[in-house]
Amino acid sequence: MFQTTPCTLLKKRQRPESTPAHPQEGMKFGEVTVYLVERRMGTSRRKFLTSLARSKGFCVDNTLSSKVTHIVAEGNPANELWPWLQEQGLPHLDNTNVLDITWFTESMRAGRPVPVEAQHCIQKPSLELETCVPDISVPAVSQYACQRRTTLDNQNKLLTDALEVLAEICEFNDNKGRCLGFRRAASVLKSLPTPLRRLQDAEGLPCLGEESKAVIEEIFECGSCYKVEDILADERYQTLKLFTSVFGVGPKTAEKWYRRGLRSLEQICSDSSIHLNRMQAAGFLYYEDISKPVTIAEAKAVGCIIKETASYFSSCVTITPTGGFCRGKVFGHDADFILTIPEPGKENGLLPAVIDSLRDQGILLYSDFQESTFDLSKLPSRHFEAMDHFQKCFLILKLKLERVEGQQADSGRGRDWKAVRVDLVAPPADRFAFCLLGWSGSTQFERDLRRFARLERGMLLDNHALYDKATNTFLQAKTEEDIFTHLGLDYIEPWQRNA
Repeated sequence: MFQTTPCTLLKKRQRPESTPAHPQEGMKFGEVTVYLVERRMGTSRRKFLTSLARSKGFCVDNTLSSKVTHIVAEGNPANELWPWLQEQGLPHLDNTNVLDITWFTESMRAGRPVPVEAQHCIQKPSLELETCVPDISVPAVSQYACQRRTTLDNQNKLLTDALEVLAEICEFNDNKGRCLGFRRAASVLKSLPTPLRRLQDAEGLPCLGEESKAVIEEIFECGSCYKVEDILADERYQTLKLFTSVFGVGPKTAEKWYRRGLRSLEQICSDSSIHLNRMQAAGFLYYEDISKPVTIAEAKAVGCIIKETASYFSSCVTITPTGGFCRGKVFGHDADFILTIPEPGKENGLLPAVIDSLRDQGILLYSDFQESTFDLSKLPSRHFEAMDHFQKCFLILKLKLERVEGQQADSGRGRDWKAVRVDLVAPPADRFAFCLLGWSGSTQFERDLRRFARLERGMLLDNHALYDKATNTFLQAKTEEDIFTHLGLDYIEPWQRNA
């Protein structure tokens, strides 16, 4: 796709587990040897639980061997865990206790191994039961988008389009709860490998509230949802959608203009009482161009310009495309790039130098530069902020059409260039993985990834860092996959994050 550094990073080799060379000191319960399954639990949490158990006198082995009496897993379905255990070649596996994390937590609370009861066991799937399950059975769907693989091949577009219209009108009405509910429902449907044919097919799917189910049922019965059709025909909705299509105009500003009786962009531009900020003024000035999608060929051409420009500042600059194009999209509303330099602190002057060079080339139409306010001592933040604290800039560039592969100048335009929106961010090199993950999207994927970290792992994740509240430590990561490993998640490629 791009000739610069690819967004899809190579998977690192799993580090071999180690076994203590000497017997564990302070062991009280010699009859019990625990093995904690790292799959889905994550490296950091496993280390913490191992330390906790050993401090209470439990023997915890890091290697799955015949000495192990109690195998403890967290968040592993039986039909996934048991095949993996069988692959390990453990002798007498059928006589080993395979337990859910609840046995472990109860034992930690009691300070001794509690008796194994039926509710603790992860039962081996019955072969007879497996053969009775029809091939068309749908696997369990996670409530978290970060545990679902969602490509651009949406099998339920009719349903998701309707739910997203409802989410959009809720956003215009500042109803954040209902907006999020509809977006979560649409996200789940996008991840399904096959289309739903009836409402009963959605039975057991997470995040589908009663309103979302009612919409789905009406579409199946009538072919469309009348409520959605009414919204699409509503003057207010159409006007707010038009106004928010302008660069720099949000829902609140659009609502204010609508209440003043304005209904078109021409009316706004001709109203002398309206004072536009710099971003909005640029949005109206170049509206014809930047309201149209950016093609992948245009994004690639912009990437080449940024790389050439940044190389004057330092030959070590790496340009990494991110955003929608990173996830496999062929159109987007802008082109996003991360600029990194290996030398600590050197990134501080990078974006100002790039902006000055673009201005000298005569291709900078608009720029909004934001200096870095990143301070690790002020992290972790308990409240997620939409904008990170890295140095960044929001640009509009004059892209010469001759630089775009396969595109020729349009004589009807009267000019040989197009205005294109470009966002650049320059994090410190040691923050690159977190920045890349945050800027890659999609919005719902990132939202659920942070929610999973907080609720399921007791960690705080944002574009800057991953913080483990149990150990009060920041977890280091050089790649996106490192972050997934810390969280005990299977790595999901960027093109599978279109939630």
